[in-house]
Amino acid sequence: MRGHQPAMRPPYPPPPERSAELRRRFAEEARSERPDLSALCLLVGAEADGALDEAGIDAAQVELDRLAGLLPYRPGGPREWAVALRELLGDRMGFHGTPADYRRLESSLLHEVLVRRRGLPILLSVVWMEVARRAGAPVYGVALPGHFVVGFGPEEGQVLADPFDGGRVLSGPDAELLVAGATGAQLDAAMLRPADPLDVVLRILNNVRAWAAARPERSDVALWAVELSLLLPSHPARLRYERARLLVQRGDFLGGALELEAYAEVVEVVDEAAAERVRGEALAARAMLN
Repeated sequence: MRGHQPAMRPPYPPPPERSAELRRRFAEEARSERPDLSALCLLVGAEADGALDEAGIDAAQVELDRLAGLLPYRPGGPREWAVALRELLGDRMGFHGTPADYRRLESSLLHEVLVRRRGLPILLSVVWMEVARRAGAPVYGVALPGHFVVGFGPEEGQVLADPFDGGRVLSGPDAELLVAGATGAQLDAAMLRPADPLDVVLRILNNVRAWAAARPERSDVALWAVELSLLLPSHPARLRYERARLLVQRGDFLGGALELEAYAEVVEVVDEAAAERVRGEALAARAMLN
């Protein structure tokens, strides 16, 4: 496979049959009663990286189990759990992030993060959550604007930690500074609620799309990230429009035009002017067929 794509930089996508199977499993897991966050993240990784086979997926799950086995048995309350995770994953194992990690697609792929011990805040948080969950910790993700962290314990005694900073346990002012630095906004109590696993996966895929948007030559990555997002039970309707434009960009003018026309019908109910603009894009796409 790699020999046929000399212009494409790694990671290389899987062949169509493998991709179809991965997407079927991704949709099935996303619609299950209790979606498994690590399984979904590893299926995203396999869609991105054709080198990640079933043995590699299993090895990543085994590594998460191994790390959980290294934690002390029930160290205490939320703060003790946060400190134990920091000492193991941050101090001993060296998991943390750097500004350079934002420039790498691998920073959004769980199997790569487990090997490199580097990643985006949200992927490092997935490692923290999955290791802690396996050990019985009261852990969850906290989707602060612009910076994902992890939380331990109930709302009234919540302890936050920042895996990107090696698991540093945050004080109240620390969290306020993170939010202010990322958005200029004030910290709101609603920002501290546990993140739903499917919202975590959608945010990871949004990061992948943002990475690809800055690299027009990797529209292949943008397309699979959009298509996986569309398999989630709840997703922004505008993703259909984004997929249609990507199809046109990649030379599938008829497929893109059909998608644009279908999206225009949906939008027309709330915004006739926007629907007309989208129909104009569909006409332009069809004209490229001539």
